[in-house]
Amino acid sequence: MKNVFLNIWYLYYDGFRNMTLGRTLWLIILVKLFVMFFVLRMFFFPNYLRHLPNDEDKGLFVGNELINRSKTMGVTDVNE
Repeated sequence: MKNVFLNIWYLYYDGFRNMTLGRTLWLIILVKLFVMFFVLRMFFFPNYLRHLPNDEDKGLFVGNELINRSKTMGVTDVNE
């Protein structure tokens, strides 16, 4: 069983080591992921909970926001 995993590892290791165009493509993929998850996060996903000191206050803030937004969107209670 160990031999099978070792053979799979060597297959991928040799494949990535001998790549020429693939390395460039992987570099492009990694740069795009960095831009998507780190750079765009700063502009489109602000941290609204930064000013709250502890987890209890953060939970209350999120709960109140969910309730207020559901009221403004016209969502009714399921139990009614």
